[in-house]
Amino acid sequence: MYQPMIPGTNIPQHDPPRPPHETLPTMYDLPSEDPQEPGLPDEFHEFQPQLLRETFQSPQYPADRVFIGTDINLYYDLKHPLWYKRPDWFVVLDVSPAEQQSDLRLSYVRWQESESPFLMVELLSPGTEAEDLGQKVRALTEREAPPGKWEVYERMLRVPFYAVFDRYTLELRMFQLVGGRYLAVDLAVPRFWFEEIELGLGVWQGRYAGIDGQWLRWYDAADWIPTLAERAEREGLQAEAERQRAEQNRQRAEQANQRAERERQRAEQESQRAEQERQRADRLAERLRELGLNPDQL
Repeated sequence: MYQPMIPGTNIPQHDPPRPPHETLPTMYDLPSEDPQEPGLPDEFHEFQPQLLRETFQSPQYPADRVFIGTDINLYYDLKHPLWYKRPDWFVVLDVSPAEQQSDLRLSYVRWQESESPFLMVELLSPGTEAEDLGQKVRALTEREAPPGKWEVYERMLRVPFYAVFDRYTLELRMFQLVGGRYLAVDLAVPRFWFEEIELGLGVWQGRYAGIDGQWLRWYDAADWIPTLAERAEREGLQAEAERQRAEQNRQRAEQANQRAERERQRAEQESQRAEQERQRADRLAERLRELGLNPDQL
């Protein structure tokens, strides 16, 4: 292996030692987004939409009447067919998902679909926070540029509900479309109930995919809706409980059979003893007759 030398000597050249006060930047110091394309997924943006997808189970809308989009292009303006937004998570009611792999949507094209989304969920990123919260206003010179997410969701798609979750402050903000404008909903607790779908969206403290934290999650009138892993574990526990009950029933039946067998054996022994007593009585009676005595008169 080639080793560079100090010029004019045969002494190997090494990198100068790093000053003890100098440290390398960490993931908290380095940008997680491309400045030209903010909002790129990080690990949280992978797990959180997955949890929302797993727990969205509306009693009013079965799975074959719901489309859920996660980080796919949503095209919204027929006059500008190349304009799109890429929501972190959204749900559309009364729209069927694909049944064949070949029919899986490449994107959600509003003018080809029958419905607009019912709910948009954005997970705040440093590079997209202003746009997500409607704080970024297009200048007059940018009127031909694509509008921001807030404007698209509110004025163009007219999405009834818009949720924004900040993973750093753990704040859930909910906006509802009233009179064509989004109004902030006052949440006394970080939960919001949707009457239309009989589901609620809230901040849940727990462990998902092996990670402890506070997550957005769906709940019904009874409790938090279980994830796939929780359902599998619950079904496994139920199956184990059923197996134990069946084993207990088998043991009880076996014990009952054993008791019945013991009772039969005791009855048989009693019958045998009775037969032996009868035989002894018969032999005694025969002996008395041989002696000239009538056993019936004794």
